[in-house]
Amino acid sequence: MTTFSVFDLLVLHPFLSGMPGPRLRQVAVHGRPVVWPAGYRVFREDAVAANFWLVTSGEVDLDFHVPGRGDVVIDSVAGGGLLGLSWLRAPYRWTTGAVCTDRCQAVEFDARGVRNLMAEDSGCGADLTRRVTAVLGDRLRGARARLTLLGAVPPDPAGTLSRAPRDE
Repeated sequence: MTTFSVFDLLVLHPFLSGMPGPRLRQVAVHGRPVVWPAGYRVFREDAVAANFWLVTSGEVDLDFHVPGRGDVVIDSVAGGGLLGLSWLRAPYRWTTGAVCTDRCQAVEFDARGVRNLMAEDSGCGADLTRRVTAVLGDRLRGARARLTLLGAVPPDPAGTLSRAPRDE
């Protein structure tokens, strides 16, 4: 069985595709491989977001607690994805929870260390911020599509979205 270093895992991960080797080495210093069994709760909504993960295999459901209904799954992150966005912006608390749906492997990062790296190296900071915001945009588009399928967006018989006038 081949054992990959954190650097090797980052080179192979789509989230960091095209990142220059020296920058990958800077980021790799803050990572370590982890393995979770199916059913493992990675984090809970409103807990401190001290880490984030690049999932290399498996799948993790994102959920949030709804009183009277329990934890409701709203999205999932599979191998090749970024798990955790709340580590990048204060107050650094999770806005969702995360639980593994099957055995998962990931690279876990110390969020404070990566934030410090981003502050010290503006090029690295801009690069990682661009990558995270791309994931955020994808998640927002996916949420909008799911809301539409669930009927949360009412049909508009005129074919246009009606809006209340804005004060500009």
